[in-house]
Amino acid sequence: QVQLVESGGGLVQAEGSLRLSCVASGRAFSTYVMGWYRQAPGKQRELVTTITSGGRSNYADSVKGRFTISRDNAKNTMYLQMNSLKPEDTAVYYCTAVTVVAGVAYDYWGQGTQVTVSS
Repeated sequence: QVQLVESGGGLVQAEGSLRLSCVASGRAFSTYVMGWYRQAPGKQRELVTTITSGGRSNYADSVKGRFTISRDNAKNTMYLQMNSLKPEDTAVYYCTAVTVVAGVAYDYWGQGTQVTVSS
């Protein structure tokens, strides 16, 4: 099982920056596919960004060029650097991890951290 704990959310002005962190349990963190989802009130949950065990990343078009995902396997930690924030980035951000055991994929979710961007 994987436990995920997010931190770093808060209130920030438009054009400001914020850095989210996600600490994961487990001895095989380096093998997890990690990512961030977000969900705004009344909106569908959307995938923001992912990073593979090999360090390959992908971004939603809405955040590309502004957000950067990274991971530090030695610290079992994944980060989301958020720059040039916009009010439309306001959402609850969720850390996710995907593991594969015996050919079956399992997904894990953190509790979420609120990011609010003021106009």
